[in-house]
Amino acid sequence: MNIHKIKILWADDEIDLLKPHIIFLEQKGYEVVTVKSGNEALDELALQNFDIVFLDENMPGLTGLETINRIKKEYAFLPLVMITKSEEEHIMESAIGTNISDYLIKPVNPLQILHCLKKHTENQRLFSEKSTSDYQQQFRDISMRLMNRLNSAEWISMYKELTYWDMELGKNNDPNIKEILHSQIEEANNLFCKFLTQNYVDWINNKGEEKVSMSHTILKDKVFPSISKDYPTYLILIDNLRYDQWKTIQPTLSEYFHIEKEDLYYSILPTATQFARNALFAGLMPSEIAKKYPQYWVDENEPGNKNDHEHQLLDEYLKRYGINIKHSYSKILNAEFARKIYDNLPNTLQTPLNILIYNFVDMFSHAHTDVDIVRELANDEASYRSVTLSWFEHSPLLEVLKYLAAKKAKVFISTDHGSIRIQNPVKILGDKETSTNLRYKVGRNLNFSSKDIFSVSNPQDIYLPKLNVSSKYVFACSYDFFVYPNNYNYHVNYYKDTFQHGGISMEEVLIPFITLTAK
Repeated sequence: MNIHKIKILWADDEIDLLKPHIIFLEQKGYEVVTVKSGNEALDELALQNFDIVFLDENMPGLTGLETINRIKKEYAFLPLVMITKSEEEHIMESAIGTNISDYLIKPVNPLQILHCLKKHTENQRLFSEKSTSDYQQQFRDISMRLMNRLNSAEWISMYKELTYWDMELGKNNDPNIKEILHSQIEEANNLFCKFLTQNYVDWINNKGEEKVSMSHTILKDKVFPSISKDYPTYLILIDNLRYDQWKTIQPTLSEYFHIEKEDLYYSILPTATQFARNALFAGLMPSEIAKKYPQYWVDENEPGNKNDHEHQLLDEYLKRYGINIKHSYSKILNAEFARKIYDNLPNTLQTPLNILIYNFVDMFSHAHTDVDIVRELANDEASYRSVTLSWFEHSPLLEVLKYLAAKKAKVFISTDHGSIRIQNPVKILGDKETSTNLRYKVGRNLNFSSKDIFSVSNPQDIYLPKLNVSSKYVFACSYDFFVYPNNYNYHVNYYKDTFQHGGISMEEVLIPFITLTAK
């Protein structure tokens, strides 16, 4: 039974012949108002509200198409369905071109009409019920798998599945099922942190049975094998792009590209730009960069931009692997430069390797912390995805990708790390030289009480620079963030529910690497 009685306006000059359909709908609980012309339909719409309108094309006076155009101007979001005898293609194309909800050809049976109604007036309710039922069936299976000892590939699969449900249930109206899912994601993140801390040192030191693609190996694993002097390859790196944000922009890109492969790789620690992105372009871990190329490395406690030498590091990386090709590197920080990049694209088609870095998502993440109105725009994961999609659909980057698709270029999309919406403050003590990041700290005499912290006393164990003899690194896990005791409550309130990176969570560590093929 419908909680809200759906009201239908049906305009057809032969409406008397449709009496059996109308009786059928009324028995199903629908209210049907009938008229015999487009003008009468407009008069009824002026008198009362309707949930959906059915129109015939061939009516006396205003045609169905003319009536649709009139209705669209006044009632832009009212679902309109054309039900007509006409099978002429140009009428069908004209109707669909007006962005109607559906197009049905007579004779139609009552069940077709019922299906159409449910699709366009009860879709949200039916979707919520179905998605809730489907997730409830999967909940136990996911819980059982979380109890097992998952390997690196299985954790990627788990994160993909949880992301799928987060996005599906994000459209659901049931707050209880969302709460259950978020609790399951939190449980998964806690277990993922334990998994990573138990295996990370072995991965970095090439020990153990698993070979894991990470920041410092991803170009060698994925990009270098595809480079050819015969065609251009483009790596587009969107700083701080989470996997769920990739899934949000994927449908837009699918108009122009086939998704040839969707991989996830593991970011190194800290999951922050100055570490992960330098490692990506150098093919080396941070302490190796500092030792081999000290002129290109800026330590945590030193002034200056930490990522000013990525291009030079990439040059050295290619030389070490004997890849002697022309290549370009561009970092896009504003719309004006983005437009220049687009205008210069024809000149890059003869360049075998092109790197384009877009910083919008990362800049938005930082603005989200500091600007109240930005916090309002993205106060949870669903709205964060929505803002990302809105940016992407109106960005010069999409224009770049359309151009590359038209030129059949080889394109990869990736990022350097993700981010997580932090929730739980953890008190920490350190001297004035301690780093300021909320998700990791490096310094001397760090003091904390939480057990859910990955602490590395010897930075060389994970190939991080040692700033002084007694400095160590600590990483926050899951939804935790570090806060000093001074002005504790102020800083907790200021930073809670902001998107941060640098620590250990599926959202920060497991990041997309997408291979695209032009359609």
